[in-house]
Amino acid sequence: MARTIDEVALRLSKERPELSDARYSMRAAVALVIREQGSDLEALFMRRAEPEGDPWSGHLAFPGGRIDPTDTGPRMAAERETLEELELDLSDARLLGQLSDVPGHAESICVSGFVYGIAGDPLLTPNYEIRSVFWSPLDHLTDLGRQAEKTFSYLEHSMVLPTVRLLDDPRAPVLWGITYKFMDEFMRRIGRPIPFMPWADPG
Repeated sequence: MARTIDEVALRLSKERPELSDARYSMRAAVALVIREQGSDLEALFMRRAEPEGDPWSGHLAFPGGRIDPTDTGPRMAAERETLEELELDLSDARLLGQLSDVPGHAESICVSGFVYGIAGDPLLTPNYEIRSVFWSPLDHLTDLGRQAEKTFSYLEHSMVLPTVRLLDDPRAPVLWGITYKFMDEFMRRIGRPIPFMPWADPG
């Protein structure tokens, strides 16, 4: 199992991601940023701000957003959005690999994911879209005590989905949805799979 950035890069290089060329109403891209901390790895997550009317209000996510017409591709969008949201410049960071594209479950969106490795403790300055930002040990993803199934409703769809509690505060939002799917693939590819929890069919 991978516990260093070099080991992550090696494992990600052994499998090609599944990329979609289908048509969607929206395309977006995100950055999964990891760093070495002690004898293990940590991943960077954001807790979104909570503006009224935002369906993703307060959710956990990676830095990222919509691909703009001026972006040369999804990777540029992921790096641009990370800079805008956190003032974290990934243009010179180590790109470790790409994850498979993830389509939305209830709307026409497809998200691309890129994995970056950085060193140290960079200063992160969240913009108005972000409530807070934090590093989470990868061991939290495989801790059975942090996992549960929860019911989510969005666009008149109700789904029972697996979740992971990354923050110790039981009132804090949990990891789920598209961000969970990215982490599920990432952890599997680095030899540290999240224990299996089935995705329920929408009722």
